[in-house]
Amino acid sequence: MNVPTRPIIGTVDLPEHLRAIAALVPEGSRVLDLGCGRGELLAHLIEQRGCSGYGVEIDDSNLQACIKRGVDVIQLNLEDGLAMFADRSFDVVLQLQTLQHLKNTETMLRETARVGRMGIVSFPNFAHWPNRLSVLRGRMPVTKALPYHPAQRPARAAALRCAGWAPRRLAAQSAGQRGRLPVRQPEIRRG
Repeated sequence: MNVPTRPIIGTVDLPEHLRAIAALVPEGSRVLDLGCGRGELLAHLIEQRGCSGYGVEIDDSNLQACIKRGVDVIQLNLEDGLAMFADRSFDVVLQLQTLQHLKNTETMLRETARVGRMGIVSFPNFAHWPNRLSVLRGRMPVTKALPYHPAQRPARAAALRCAGWAPRRLAAQSAGQRGRLPVRQPEIRRG
């Protein structure tokens, strides 16, 4: 009996920053996309780069969008970890703009390193002008991309190092600026 495969439908033209990330994923890779949203990037990787894999998402409307797009998706709260996946079960684990939503980033980075042979992690632009304007007004930024007050945000660079990751610079393609992963947190001394 011939079983038809589900078509990938609704593939959209990816924004430039996602195209740059997609280019980092080797063709034919088995991919786990943590916080995959509506599944656009994973659909692109499947269709254009011959990849396979799963998206992980918690939001019901995003799950439905992934299913309509033909992307295999699992509903999972990332705060609960990735225990359902075996060690090194994926070639690439994507964690794009998800860490700022998590309270225990170190655990998630360790889990990402455990289940994937390679990890790609991105953060929102903390120096974006609305965030700077908020600081100038005497308030720390709390936005959709930065949902926690800074006192609640995990020290990302420290968490990266603790998880065995080596932060490195990455050229920000879309803005023509250089972006940086945090190298170290400043030491604050109170006297």
